[in-house]
Amino acid sequence: MTTSKTTLHPYPHRPVLVRAGEAERLDSIGHMLLADSSTTGGALSSHRIALAPGADGAVPHRHDQAAELFFILSGQLDVLAGDDVITTAASDLLVVPPGLAHAFGAHRGSAAEALIVITPGVERFEYFRHVVRLRAGIEPREVLLALQDRFDTHFVESSAWHGARAS
Repeated sequence: MTTSKTTLHPYPHRPVLVRAGEAERLDSIGHMLLADSSTTGGALSSHRIALAPGADGAVPHRHDQAAELFFILSGQLDVLAGDDVITTAASDLLVVPPGLAHAFGAHRGSAAEALIVITPGVERFEYFRHVVRLRAGIEPREVLLALQDRFDTHFVESSAWHGARAS
């Protein structure tokens, strides 16, 4: 009689290294795609944003299953968190819990760069590619609206965000 041993790897996935020169860049929306959920065994998704002064980043939305972490690398970033618009600055950290409406954009008169981490991971890179096509007028908004559940990105209205960005 022979017995077989199953060797279990003690880690859920191999270390993930994304070299800056290998990361996919979506320049039209200021995103650098770093690690999607499938790369990290579902642990997280991550991308970096670089926005011109006053530029919009994301419209108001919520994630039902994931928290979103913003680490501000440079400049000032306005972030909607519920009904509050918070101006963050370099080295600030903000975590938006699941279910809370949020949006972001560079503060008026300031460029902004931030590292964004979503946990647990959501396969989101294709979502950003849809946004590029939407903003370029190649794809209608209805396509993205139909994919809200797939990407756990549910669009919401926010008078606080629209008021803060208009003033």
